[in-house]
Amino acid sequence: MLSFLRRHREPLLVCLILAHALGMFLGSSRRVREPNLVDRIAFAVTAPVQGAAVATIDGTANAWHQYVSLRNVRRENALLEEENAKLRADVVGLAEARAEIERLRRLVHYDEVSPGPKVVARVLGINPDPNRLTLRIDRGEGDGVRRGQAVVTADGVVGQVLRATASAADVLVVFDPNCRLGGRIQRTRSRVGVSGGGDEQALKLEYLLRTEDLEEGDLVVTSGTDGVYPPGLVVGRVTGVQRQTSGMFLNAGILPAVNFSRVEEVVVLAPQPAASFPTRSDSQVRR
Repeated sequence: MLSFLRRHREPLLVCLILAHALGMFLGSSRRVREPNLVDRIAFAVTAPVQGAAVATIDGTANAWHQYVSLRNVRRENALLEEENAKLRADVVGLAEARAEIERLRRLVHYDEVSPGPKVVARVLGINPDPNRLTLRIDRGEGDGVRRGQAVVTADGVVGQVLRATASAADVLVVFDPNCRLGGRIQRTRSRVGVSGGGDEQALKLEYLLRTEDLEEGDLVVTSGTDGVYPPGLVVGRVTGVQRQTSGMFLNAGILPAVNFSRVEEVVVLAPQPAASFPTRSDSQVRR
């Protein structure tokens, strides 16, 4: 018995003090008295325990509230990020729509200043074959597109229809080496030949006498003499003028007016009327 009391004297002492404190508390509910020595010892022992318990409970509650608040903040951040991504996508979509409207507006303006039947087409892709530089458009014979028709944008000449199917067509672009067209220097009205140089950044100016007046930056337009392009369409501006000391013609390049890497919509023009010449019988009738 004594050994049991020695081993557990501290817990027994604490229990005894707590029991006494409880008895004092119950007794104080009926009458009020000054605390004695035992009460003071009980208060001194239990106060730190109560304080630690209260601090632990308060700390746990605060930690739980912070955790819940953090979870809510993370959820709100996720929702805001999702909404922000949707808004960015909407902004990109609006910018694309605005750019398309601007391109179509320019095509409509071109249609107003250049009357006549036309077909508006969208570019589907670019032929990767280096031997035949073409664009594919989403209009074909079913829409009135035929081989040899001129293809332009509001900026200038793109090329001519190389072949057409029922619902699509391939356009041979002007910088293809196989492409030729008749041009004119707008400032001097001199006729020139224009051919593709195989590079979308350069065309070749041909058949202009080296004695002719030609300056860097001169605007080159179509002459209308090739039977494909009507007169007055913008081709590009002269660059790299070289006057040789010998030979009949000078050398120069033309920077295309159309940025072919950005072409998305084009206009297919109606075929140019074939030139008619009077026959012998017509001459006799006039006489």
